[in-house]
Parts: sequence; structure tokens; C-alpha cells
Amino acid sequence: MNKENGQTTDVYENDDDIKENDCMSIRCSRAALVCLGLLCVLLVAGVIVLGFLFAQERQLTNYNTDERIQLLTKITNLTQLNAQLNQEKNGLSKNLQERDGWIYYKSSLYFISSETKSWTESRRYCTERGADLIIINNRDEQDFALWKISAGVKLWIGLTDNDVENTWKWVNGSTLTYGFWEITEPNGQARENCVLTYGQGWADYPCNAIFQFICEKIILN
Repeated sequence: MNKENGQTTDVYENDDDIKENDCMSIRCSRAALVCLGLLCVLLVAGVIVLGFLFAQERQLTNYNTDERIQLLTKITNLTQLNAQLNQEKNGLSKNLQERDGWIYYKSSLYFISSETKSWTESRRYCTERGADLIIINNRDEQDFALWKISAGVKLWIGLTDNDVENTWKWVNGSTLTYGFWEITEPNGQARENCVLTYGQGWADYPCNAIFQFICEKIILN
């Protein structure tokens, strides 16, 4: 497999205003996520209560007219409230997906850079924003990162064997158990200690090469 050599860079960002805006954005995202979590809890509680009320509705023949009206009113009101909460949850999820370039997907926020950096600088960019380089856990996340939001662009991911040669670890310290390597990758060449998306899968590459990258911020466990 032919690879184009990347260039190295030592560019550091020191713009305090940008960092302050990023921090404010992160705080806003967290507040919105808390609201989303609360809405989900309320929706679950609403479904449980609705189930209980519907079970009672089946026994309406045992109630007098006033009791039937009261029970039906409760069911109607709760159904309407549940629909409203669901609408608000969907609206909040959409808002999160469009917030400052971050994309919400399955309990995480993802960000694809428009800038190019080395692997180390890419990770630094992510961590300064409360995130880290992406950890790809399964085929679904691999397809999401490789095609749905990046359209096949080469991107640094959070995988490296910098500590021990050929022992690939994610940025959270966990050891790679299953990967999506391209054929002939990793090729074991010296100094190719960082990983990027490449073709249909991954390739190891010199960490000082310059590419775009993808950050991930886990928001719900």
C-alpha cells in the first residue's frame, strides 16, 4: 500500500478567547445533556405510569361513572405529557447534533477537525475541549466514523503503540482486542506508531505526520 508522507508541525494554539468560547460551549453542551437525561427519565416514568393506568382501564366496569371519567382524564393528560416530553427530547437531541460542529450519536459527541495536525497535537486539541481522540469499539462506530461523518477522509484516531511496539492501546489505556486494519496493516515499519482511518479500515503511520482527526466526548454511560 502506497502512503503519502505527511509533514510535521509544531504549531500550538494560544488564543485565550477561543479557549474561553470552547469552555462555554462545553458547559452549554453538558447542561443540555443533563436536560436530555432528565427528559429520558421522565419519559420512562411516564411509560410505566401509562402502563399501570391502561391496566386499570381494563377494569373500568368495576368503577362508577365519576371514577371512570377521572381515570380516563388522567390517561389522556399523561399521554399528552408523554408526547410533549418526547417532542422536547427529539428537539434537544437535534440541537446537540448541530452544536458547534459536534455531532451527537449513541451517547457520545463527535467532532471532525477542518485543521490538520500531528497525532500528538490532534489529541491535545481534543483534550483541551473535554474530549479525546475517538475510541472505536465496534463495527457500527467504525462505519459511523469512516463514512457517515467523514466520507472516507483520513483521520487520526485514538490508537497507538508508542509505549510498547506492536502492543496497540487506546487513549484510555485499554488494549486493542479487535481492529479494522487494512490488508497488510499494521506493516510494522519503524516509527509508524499512530493510527488513522485509511481506505476501508486503519493504517499505522508516523505520529508526526499531518492529518485531520476526530474527537469523541462520551456523555452518557
